[in-house]
Amino acid sequence: MYPAARNATPPPHLHWRAVGGWYWIGVAVGFGVAIGVFAGGVLGASSVGTVVAAVIAAALGGLAGWQIGGMGEIVGGAVGGVAGAAGASRLLQGSLRTGGTRAGTALLLAAAAVVLAALALVPALGYLEAIAVPALGVRLRRRTPERYAGLRSLAD
Repeated sequence: MYPAARNATPPPHLHWRAVGGWYWIGVAVGFGVAIGVFAGGVLGASSVGTVVAAVIAAALGGLAGWQIGGMGEIVGGAVGGVAGAAGASRLLQGSLRTGGTRAGTALLLAAAAVVLAALALVPALGYLEAIAVPALGVRLRRRTPERYAGLRSLAD
C-alpha cells in the first residue's frame, strides 16, 4: 500500500433504516393486484369468469407473497389478487357491454398490470392499488352507458 493510503480514514458508513415488514407486505399486495388485473382482464368477461379469475389470482398472488416473505406477504398477495381480479373484470365487462373488443381490452389491462407491478415497489403504493383498482372498476361500471343508447331513442 502507499503511505498515504495507510493513514486515510475509512469511508463513513451509511445508517439507513431497515425496511420493515409493512413494505414487503405492500409489495406482495401490489404484485397480487397486478396478477389479478391480468387474470381479470383475460378471464373476467362473465360472472363465472370473474370467480375463476379471482381464485387463480388469489393463488398466484399468494405464491408471489410466499416468494417475497412469510405469512403476511402470502395473505397480502392473495387479497391483492382478489381485489385486482374484481376491479379488472368489472372494467372488462363494462368495455364489452359498450362495444369494446375482448382482445383489445385484455391487452390494455395486461399493460396496466405491468405498470401496477412496477408501482408496487414504491413504498405503500401496493396498499393503495388494492383500494383503487376495485373502486375504479365500480365507478366506471356505474358511469358506463348501454351500447347504442342513442339509437333506441330514434325508435320511440
